[in-house]
Amino acid sequence: MKFKRQRTDDGGVNLTPLIDVVFLLLIFFMVSTTFTKESRLNLELPSAKGEPAIHDDVVLEVVVDVSGQYRVNERSLAVHTVEALMAAMRDAAADNSDIPVIITADAKSPHQSVITAMDAAGRLGFAKLSLSTQDPETNSVDQ
Repeated sequence: MKFKRQRTDDGGVNLTPLIDVVFLLLIFFMVSTTFTKESRLNLELPSAKGEPAIHDDVVLEVVVDVSGQYRVNERSLAVHTVEALMAAMRDAAADNSDIPVIITADAKSPHQSVITAMDAAGRLGFAKLSLSTQDPETNSVDQ
């Protein structure tokens, strides 16, 4: 007579329900989480410590004043647009994009004006770009 063997349970833990619960919790936290941006930062610009960079005698200096107006090599622009800034930079550099560009901005100048000056320099192909800052201890300008 042939008897069937009874299967013995291996006693293992079934992880499928546990994984389902973890995925449900993950989805719940992803849906219920809100992502907020903190926009209340107090910044004091521009001051930095460090050694001033050694640069060539021929530089292209773009100055951004507190009202966001530009001056290229001590010449004020009549029209304060990106196109006028690019034309003034091209004329001052004599189509030489290898000279370094120094952007000097007032601490309270609009950030958009500084970014516009950087964008204009990038569009014209200037690769050597630096920002001028002030050493907080000695109040000397570092370029």
